[in-house]
Order: sequence, then structure tokens, then C-alpha cells
Amino acid sequence: MDFIQLEVFRAVAEELHFGRAAERLHLAQPYLSRTIRALETDLGTPLFDRTTRRVELTPAGRALLEPAEAILRMGERARSDVEAAHRGDSGRVRFSFAGPSSQVMVGTLAQAVRERYRRIDLAARPGRYGPMAVRELLEHTTDLAIARFEHAPPGVQSRPLARERGVLAVPSDHPVARRESVSFAELRDEPFIMLPETSGSAVRAQFVSRCHTAGFAPDIVHSAPDSWTCIALVAAGVGLHFTIDSALNQMPLNGVRIVSLTDEIPPIFSYLLWRTDDRDPALAKVLKVSEQALPTAATSVDADRQTIKR
Repeated sequence: MDFIQLEVFRAVAEELHFGRAAERLHLAQPYLSRTIRALETDLGTPLFDRTTRRVELTPAGRALLEPAEAILRMGERARSDVEAAHRGDSGRVRFSFAGPSSQVMVGTLAQAVRERYRRIDLAARPGRYGPMAVRELLEHTTDLAIARFEHAPPGVQSRPLARERGVLAVPSDHPVARRESVSFAELRDEPFIMLPETSGSAVRAQFVSRCHTAGFAPDIVHSAPDSWTCIALVAAGVGLHFTIDSALNQMPLNGVRIVSLTDEIPPIFSYLLWRTDDRDPALAKVLKVSEQALPTAATSVDADRQTIKR
């Protein structure tokens, strides 16, 4: 039993006429008749009662009709799915990211992909900071990533998405909260809340580096698992938190004041990353959509910076 035999059987069962079934399928009637006989031989029973006046299904033929239709629908769906996957109109793209500002970009891209390609599943994998996201790309356990990882290794392609500015979050009743800006050197004796060193956070790495440049090692009194927890601890007066302005746009800041830093701080870039040799058609479609949904950010040192005010 094969798909051709079932297709021929269905046509005859619906038409109850060999000639009309042959016309419907654009087949010669002798070929159609041979196909039905071969199916009956395979199943060991007649499927039709034939006379010169009429064609009717036998009990065995009626029993076969429903499962035959289900099998043919499955075959049609399989063909459609394979063709869509070949075109890149369907598929699964695993997407790694971390942090509130990345979540906004992921949401923007997911909505744009959904509008264009409803059968592409953009499978979110949160909590992946730069080094982890790049490692997953190289290990083929993710397909796409947003990360603050400036120097992509060989085999990974990147496109800058956002140019972000480092700022300081302080409790609203802290003396520094009354100022518009502060230098790193003035923060020598302050307690800080940051993401764990093991997270691989580029923001934390820049913070620690700038503190060392200012002549001290920061007193990190608490490591929090995410930016929301860091800000909650700042509001509770546990310490200060160095972060990026775009992240703060995505969370409540009750009890928190944002203060600029007077030091020359290099901008922090968010990048879209993917494997250079990845030929998945669905990924290619997602990357194409991303060019409009997430425009490339300017990378020149004198690019305009957005200042957030609280």
C-alpha cells in the first residue's frame, strides 16, 4: 500500500465511477483500474463492487476510506512542512540573550518574525550572557544571540544593535543621589551590588575595570542573579549598582536615583550574533527580518548618546 494507491482509491470512492476518477486525477483509466486491483490484491479483499451500471464500496472499502483520508492528509501536511522548511518559511530558531534591554529587542524581533512567518518558532533561551551565548553558538546548542560581546571569535558573525551608556543606580536617600554626576574615584568606599563574576556580564567587567583604573577594587557586597534583583537591593539601601541606561528603562525605579559618571567610559554595544556557516533557511529569514526590526547601531565614538533622566 502506498500514497498513490490510496489517492486513487479515495478518488474512486468519492466519485463511485472509474472514468470520472481517472479524469479527476489526470490518469489513463486502465492505469487507474490496475492500481485499484493491485491495492485489493495487497489487502486480500475487494474494495469495490463493480457492475456495468454502478460502482459501490464493499464493507472493506468503507473501512479503508477514513484511515486512507487521514494518511493522505498526513502526507499532504508532511509535504507542506518539508517545502516550507526548505524555503525557510517554517522551522525553529533558538535565541539566547540576557538582561532587560535584550528582552525588549527579543520581543521586537519575535513580533516582526511572527507577522511575516507564523510557522517559524523563535525559541527564547534567557539568562545567557556574552561568553555563554557565544559558547552555545559554537557548540550548536543555540542559533542566534543578543550579547554584549565585542570581539566575536572565528566562526561567529555579528551586527551591532545598540550603543549603551554606563550609569550608576543609587538609593534615593544616598548622598550621591542629590548630585547629577560622580566620578569613579569618589566611589572607592561605597558598597556595590553586581551580577556574579561567573555570569560573564560585559557590564560588570567594564565596571570592575574602571574601578581598577581609578585606583581601587570595588567592594561588591552582594551578587544578584539579574538586573531586577540588583535594582531592588539598591532601593532597599544595600548598595549601589553600575548598569546601562537602556536596562533601567525597562524596570520600576521607586526608591532609586540614576546618576551619571564623569569619567570617560567607552560605550557598551549589544550585538546580534550567529554562526557564519549556518545555512538554516529559517535563520536566514529571521536575520533578514532583523535588519528592519532591529536596525544596525552606529559604532563611531562620537555617535549621539541618549541621556536618561530620573
